[in-house]
Amino acid sequence: MIGGEAGQGLVTVGQVLAKALVKSGYHILVTQDYMSRVRGGHNTFTIRFSSQKLDSPCEGVDLLVALNQQTLDLHAGELNPDSAVVAETGFTCGQAPCLNVPYEELADKRYLNTVALGVAASLLGLERELVAQTLEAAIGKKKGDKVVEENNQALEKAFAWAQGQTHTLKPPAPAQAGEKRMMLGGNQAIALGALAAGLKFLAFYPMTPSTAIALTVISHAEQMGVVYEQAEDEIAAINMALGASYAGAPAMVCTSGGGYALMTEGVSLAGMTETPLVIAVAMRPGPATGLPTRTEQGDLLFALHGGHGEFPRAILAPGSVKQCFAAGYQALHLAEKYQTPVFILTDQFLADSLRALEPLDLSGLSPVRPGGGGAEGEDYRRYEITEGGVSPRRLPGLGPELVVADSDEHDQEGHITEDLELRVRMQDKRMAKMKGLVADTQAPEFSGPEDADTLLVSWGSSQGPVAEAARRLAEEGQSVATCHFGQVWPLAPAQFAQRFKKAGQVVVIEGNATGQFAGLLKKEAGIAAQRFIGRYDGLNLTPEYILRQLAS
Repeated sequence: MIGGEAGQGLVTVGQVLAKALVKSGYHILVTQDYMSRVRGGHNTFTIRFSSQKLDSPCEGVDLLVALNQQTLDLHAGELNPDSAVVAETGFTCGQAPCLNVPYEELADKRYLNTVALGVAASLLGLERELVAQTLEAAIGKKKGDKVVEENNQALEKAFAWAQGQTHTLKPPAPAQAGEKRMMLGGNQAIALGALAAGLKFLAFYPMTPSTAIALTVISHAEQMGVVYEQAEDEIAAINMALGASYAGAPAMVCTSGGGYALMTEGVSLAGMTETPLVIAVAMRPGPATGLPTRTEQGDLLFALHGGHGEFPRAILAPGSVKQCFAAGYQALHLAEKYQTPVFILTDQFLADSLRALEPLDLSGLSPVRPGGGGAEGEDYRRYEITEGGVSPRRLPGLGPELVVADSDEHDQEGHITEDLELRVRMQDKRMAKMKGLVADTQAPEFSGPEDADTLLVSWGSSQGPVAEAARRLAEEGQSVATCHFGQVWPLAPAQFAQRFKKAGQVVVIEGNATGQFAGLLKKEAGIAAQRFIGRYDGLNLTPEYILRQLAS
């Protein structure tokens, strides 16, 4: 764990250290905890690494790099046996096994975070040259050759100092070097998945913790032919995206709960005009501004019911960085296929979590093809009533057809109507898409015995902590299985109901106070969980937290 104030460069240290660990052959899982401050406050960047694949963060710290006294005061109690603390000379470490680093003797104060990086890397047994190369790749283009050289000198002195120190750290040996891997976060993966699906327009208003989705798209926009717009507010963003989608550009918006609150009228407009749109909502604790930089799974029902009136939608909830990529890709295809809004629900924990991934498999992936289907020319009717509810969709300006859209109820040609009998037929047509959406619903993933005494149920980012908690219980001889939902709407009970009935006790675990998904299971599938475990203090779920709750 690296801890300090915003502005001390701890994220740079953490990212370089994490990349160096990946290059050395380790698997990593990064958890970032930060306050809503540009400067000051208390932030941490925590890396769990292993020679084995990792599903979840865990509690307890082996190496604490304290860039200020507050980090020691807050986290000394979390230290594991045989741990070590890296702190500046003069910091009070109490009973903690502390290595007091003479920072200012080793480098100019501008490079104190580089000294911390060098000491930590040396204690973890990393090669200095590899760390230097990783640091240069991170700062070289932005800082120039002189700064790179001065950082390298600071790094070298830090390594030399650390190698003369005594400590009890015992990092695991790395896995055998094999296929190259990349370090990727949840937000980045959503953006890359959407780009792989043919995203051509993105509008957004910056809002933690969703902004990195937009920044990732922007970094590839020129290469991928994407138009992007930082709008004046979320209302403008979603209406821009609707206009782009109407014109034939696969479109997405990204936001958090407070921004989605402003977008709900636009979501309803998408439902009435049957315009494809992807909305990525990175959840954080509410209500109102709540804890703007912390994590929670509190917006599931808001995503499901946001927007006045009734219209079909789908909600994807990836549980890992790899699943974030798949969700970004799938969401654009679902939105186009059913001409309706599709949501991707993530949260601050998963959005900012970095993992080591093998290169993504792009074989078989194809971009969406907007428009098409049904009659053409004079026989074209935008809202033609069809058995499956999906009408032909022509793009304005690309043919002789008159393309009409209206936010009022309309006839099959798209013109306003107050024919109440027709209103019923048009609403039935729109809702008929639900049958297709249910048929395309992603099945939940089960692991463990079918007749387990306990079935632990997760959705979204709770997948990893639940999986590790189940493994620990199984190692103790308990009969435990897991079920993870990567899509939370619509639900298809035929995919999971029988397996639930075979389990002795169903426990739903999610990051909110009221058991929102547990309630959906009861309402949609008639499955009442025997227990609910929620977390809503702004921190991510951990296997230790889950095991404590199960034991209580």
